[in-house]
Amino acid sequence: MTFFVTDSRGNKIDDQKSLESINKALIDAIDGDDDAALSVAPPDRGVVVRKPRLDFGERKGQAERMLGLMDVFLKNDPISLQKDILHHVEYTVARSRFSFDDFEAYQALAHSVRDRLIERWHDTLIHFKKEDPKRVYFLSLEFLMGRSLSNIVINLGIRDQFADALSQLGFDFEVLAEQEGDACLGNGGLARLSACQMDSLATLDYPAVGYGLRYQYGLFRQVIVDGFQHEQPDYWLNFGNPWEIERVHITYPVKFYGTVTDEFLNGEKCKVWVPGEMVEAVAYDNPIPGYGTRNTINLRLWAAKPSDQHDMESFNTGDYVDAVVNRQRAESISSILYPDDRSYQGKELRLKQQYFFVSASVQDIFRRFKDTHKKFDEFPEKVALQLNDTHPSLAIVEVMRVLLDEEHLSWHRAWDIICKIFSFTTHTVSPEGLEKIPVDLLGNLLPRHLQIIYDINFNFVEELKKMIGLDYDRLTRMSIVEEGAVKDFYDLWPHKFQYKTNGVTQRRWIVVSNPSLCALISKWLGTEAWIRDIDLLIGLRDYATNAELHQEWKMVKKVNKIRLAEYIEVMSGLKVSLDAMFDVQTKRIHEYKRQLLNILGIIHRYDCIKNMDKNDRKKVVPRVCIIGGKAAPGYEIAKKIIKLCHVVAERINNDNDIGDLLKLVFIPDYNVSVAEMVIPGADLSQHLSTAGHEASGTGSMKFLMNGCLLLATADGSTIEMVEEIGQDNMFLFGAKAHEVVALRKKGPTLKVPLQFSRVVRMIRDGHFGFEDYFKSLCDKIEGTSDYFLLGADFMSYLEAQAAADKAFVDEERWTKMSILSAAGSGRFSSDRTIQEYAENTWDIQPCRCPF
Repeated sequence: MTFFVTDSRGNKIDDQKSLESINKALIDAIDGDDDAALSVAPPDRGVVVRKPRLDFGERKGQAERMLGLMDVFLKNDPISLQKDILHHVEYTVARSRFSFDDFEAYQALAHSVRDRLIERWHDTLIHFKKEDPKRVYFLSLEFLMGRSLSNIVINLGIRDQFADALSQLGFDFEVLAEQEGDACLGNGGLARLSACQMDSLATLDYPAVGYGLRYQYGLFRQVIVDGFQHEQPDYWLNFGNPWEIERVHITYPVKFYGTVTDEFLNGEKCKVWVPGEMVEAVAYDNPIPGYGTRNTINLRLWAAKPSDQHDMESFNTGDYVDAVVNRQRAESISSILYPDDRSYQGKELRLKQQYFFVSASVQDIFRRFKDTHKKFDEFPEKVALQLNDTHPSLAIVEVMRVLLDEEHLSWHRAWDIICKIFSFTTHTVSPEGLEKIPVDLLGNLLPRHLQIIYDINFNFVEELKKMIGLDYDRLTRMSIVEEGAVKDFYDLWPHKFQYKTNGVTQRRWIVVSNPSLCALISKWLGTEAWIRDIDLLIGLRDYATNAELHQEWKMVKKVNKIRLAEYIEVMSGLKVSLDAMFDVQTKRIHEYKRQLLNILGIIHRYDCIKNMDKNDRKKVVPRVCIIGGKAAPGYEIAKKIIKLCHVVAERINNDNDIGDLLKLVFIPDYNVSVAEMVIPGADLSQHLSTAGHEASGTGSMKFLMNGCLLLATADGSTIEMVEEIGQDNMFLFGAKAHEVVALRKKGPTLKVPLQFSRVVRMIRDGHFGFEDYFKSLCDKIEGTSDYFLLGADFMSYLEAQAAADKAFVDEERWTKMSILSAAGSGRFSSDRTIQEYAENTWDIQPCRCPF
């Protein structure tokens, strides 16, 4: 059979190298991808069975017919795109092509994009199957994906084509993109980092699979009523999710409770876990495309469903109510992100979530390995498991259990495999941030795992005795049942500890969120290659003093500030001046992140302006102070900080003496989509954590990429930013990490400035109302209670703010600092982070899809 192949623009492909590649790929495609051999699992077993594949032998005719029916990729010319969109309006959304609104147009658009995404996804999975490279399996209980449409079409390289096609249909791409809801399946930097790392893994062509939970309800929606935070469920799935593919044929049983018995197999005693409860894990796949490549990897999220066997037993006995209760209990496992774990039931649900996600993922990994490999000696050569924080740490015990109890390997052989395949990232430098599981809870829910943990710990302590002798204090500290200080482990195994700077993806945080800056950077660098190779941004340094670039750079910032100002007015009714400095602090509300220090500084600024005469007020640099973030539902101090922000804002914003010199805005329900608008519009960004408490925060990296100047402590990634852009281009303040301990020891003898005492007294005396409510907040930061050193750092903080004011009025200097900030942000790309992991930790190689 002779035919010709066209590219995405309909042009004939006739160069020999491309034709050979396409021919080879078509032959490979008949073998299918990793999941092509799966079909519906029998309800009583939870295993997968094979179905026949097409081949070029006896079924050659059928294979050729299928290739003939679909021998080209979907086209991306305006007519083809319009036909596809209208097709989905009519047949997917089930609306008349002559009458549909913006949301229905978004749904049709998303499904049209998804079709093209799936083409690349299938090609990539087939290629990985054929090449059989070592893969990294990235386990994270949180993925903060935000909106997907704009990111996907940019990575696929078809954003402009879709925008043109929609324009001819009378729709605006940006308006339709706004119809998408945020997928908030995580909280804060760790979850957003997971999303960035998936983008980088795909872009750099690494063979990877992400695993997580498909929460029915995402992170709570933050609603502010009278200045108080209230939490509402995030019904993010109410209108469906066009980016996910439900894989009803991929399901695994997950066991809980029960007992462990001894049985003999081939003369050897082995352990058998007889569960008391069983649920099913159903896979939902989310294709993640790379930029500048055809590679599209998979993020597989698990949803909990009741075991069909259990339901049938209930129905057979006529116990319909029991069947419904069992279903609700099973589905609750993947219902809520961050269940309240202050009670035993909450702790149990959290542990259930963690093991459910780990068990399903490990079964999937083993199934994929065993499809093509028979010897477990090859396992470390094909599998690397990355644990993102403590949440998936049960994966270590689960893999050990499978190797021992199901694959019947010896302890020594199984443990050798474990030591070769796992790597773990911690995102905190404070011990209280690490999870501990009560022994009785673990023994009740996962009895076999507790046995294995005890065995691991026994062998570990015996090994330690050989290394350090009978130093029982140290042995106790290092026992994994009585978790101790990290330093002890580092002293013995320094080679196991690696420091990697986190990163964020420039595709999301410049290309998607700040397209005008993206176009400006590409113009001055003369290439778009920086979108994939961000180190090229350093080239902007050559133009840091160029007057023409300065003018264009300021115009980009003004456009972004206009957009943010319009959002603030719609959201709060408050009009703000575009001439003011937009001063932003957006992150989780926490004592160590010190939003309270920011508010105290704002109160001081307000107090100073109130006491100035009119001539002095003319010299004041106007500020719009923007704060955003969520407080954990049970975190009372954080909630009081939010309330304080609102009462201070109400006083300042309604004071006619102040006018546009100072405004304070709290942005509710801060999420990825809001961040995409706030970050490009910010002039100054505050990162105020007490030195020694932030591991490697990523929020500052997003602001830096967008040319926002930073006012920060020397903590976390800020220290490395100083190395990249120079201390002269930042506003640093506060105690260094090595000074914090000494300052805390001073306790009551530590003198705080009068300015600090005055603003705290204003709050305590009810200057902003709610005197009794804020008493505990004031008690937290005065005298010996000021653990996070707000008082000690206050004068240094005010001096940094004054330095920022002075720089802002010098437009040329400020713009130069802004350009140099963006130019030096290349080190903080997640592409660099992932490349370091791949080379130094996972030992994986790129596996690029050939066409």
